[in-house]
Amino acid sequence: MSAPAAGSGLDFGIGIDVGGTWIKGALVNLGSGTPAGGVRRLRTPSSGRVDDVADTLDQLISELQSESPGHGNLAAGVAIPSIVQRGVALSAANMDGSWVGLDVQSYLESRLGRSVCVVNDADAAGTAEALYGAGKGQRGVVLVLTLGTGIGSALLVDGRLVPNFELGHLEIGGCKAESRASAVVRENQGLTWVEYADRLQQYLSHVEFLFSPDLIIIGGGISACSTEYLPRLSLRTPVIPASLENAAGVVGAALAGRRLKDGQAQYV
Repeated sequence: MSAPAAGSGLDFGIGIDVGGTWIKGALVNLGSGTPAGGVRRLRTPSSGRVDDVADTLDQLISELQSESPGHGNLAAGVAIPSIVQRGVALSAANMDGSWVGLDVQSYLESRLGRSVCVVNDADAAGTAEALYGAGKGQRGVVLVLTLGTGIGSALLVDGRLVPNFELGHLEIGGCKAESRASAVVRENQGLTWVEYADRLQQYLSHVEFLFSPDLIIIGGGISACSTEYLPRLSLRTPVIPASLENAAGVVGAALAGRRLKDGQAQYV
């Protein structure tokens, strides 16, 4: 898998990851895929409304730019918990309904006064992990799954993203997969690691049968506990933990923003 085209050590972009609780951001070195100066975060407005979130984004980006004044008016990539088609949000997970149907990209460009690329949060995190993290150098079909409140997913084929790949909504035994196999479900239902691994095995076996990936990467906070459940899984496909942790969405968003400004395909 090749490195990003914008990959010199002097290439930087702003990456923002909008979540239901926190909005995280960083100035990202796109040569190495690392946040320069660490990841900052601000509380997501409780209303979840687009205009309130935009105010918080403006504040966060101003803080990031003030720390690095020599980088000018950088493009910003913004990852949101929505299905995104050509900048338009088609869903809104844990956010206000005012997002749905809005051309979020055009709206934020106007509000923030800079080039903005809006992407699905799982797509951003998955692409960063495949290009810079645990999937770096892996060709073929790479599936990145983030296990958290739900199940986020990103599928890449030779580094090219298949966008809005919502595998958390697959039905297993008449239920959405994320209602049985997410990290939050394990906590809320008090499942042992053995019990949770059984559920994850059922889900991953189904996904493996449908898509025949060459590599599965497990992300989300639960990836830090991978030794508790990964050894209990039995799949043909190698399954490994993610390595970028909480920075993945921020890094992937910055990459998308930089490529949009350069007139490249969003993910290559």
